[in-house]
Amino acid sequence: MMMNLFSIFDPSCMFNIPLNWLSSILLILFMPMIFWICPTKINFSINTILIYIHKEFKLLLGKSSFKGSTMMFISLFTLVLYNNFFGLFPYIFTSTSHLSMNLTFSLPLWITFMVFGWMKNCQHMFTHLIPQSTPFILTPFMVLIETISNLIRPMTLAVRLTANMIAGHLLVTLLSQSISSFNLIMIMVILSQIILLILEFSVAFIQAYVISILSILYSKETY
Repeated sequence: MMMNLFSIFDPSCMFNIPLNWLSSILLILFMPMIFWICPTKINFSINTILIYIHKEFKLLLGKSSFKGSTMMFISLFTLVLYNNFFGLFPYIFTSTSHLSMNLTFSLPLWITFMVFGWMKNCQHMFTHLIPQSTPFILTPFMVLIETISNLIRPMTLAVRLTANMIAGHLLVTLLSQSISSFNLIMIMVILSQIILLILEFSVAFIQAYVISILSILYSKETY
């Protein structure tokens, strides 16, 4: 029996080296499709999704965006989706359930957007601190509120993804521990786990899409 339920998210070490973090970069093995004689159905499905995502991101970024800027957000979407999806399989480490992993890409993205915006469009960034039609007496408070909301954006991106990944895995673990013997209750628990896993697959895709969309919206405020 586990003394701590959150211990299922602890990275296991071998020779004091946390090798299971390498699961986050195993995506490289699936990328070089040029070595295939003909593309598989999985590659065709991935290309179809990426083409649709590219069109969606390009529409959100608008015509004033830089060429190739969608590639950065597609890479972010692919990385998060891969780690969310493979974390649902047994004995595979879920790196996106750790705040340190999620802050690794959310914080540099936010810093890059802020540095670019304040260096290139300083006046435009100041206008975002005061919403339109704000009364003059409320201007200092709105500047303070907007500044705080901008500062906590990378944390909200990371916490949103971490909380959603942890919640689903905890529910699956709690349901699996409630199975004691082969009876009607066990059948109901197994059916509940199957439904929950299907829901987790959809959550893995939705969270990857949401974090990419929010990153695009944050980047649009800088130009």
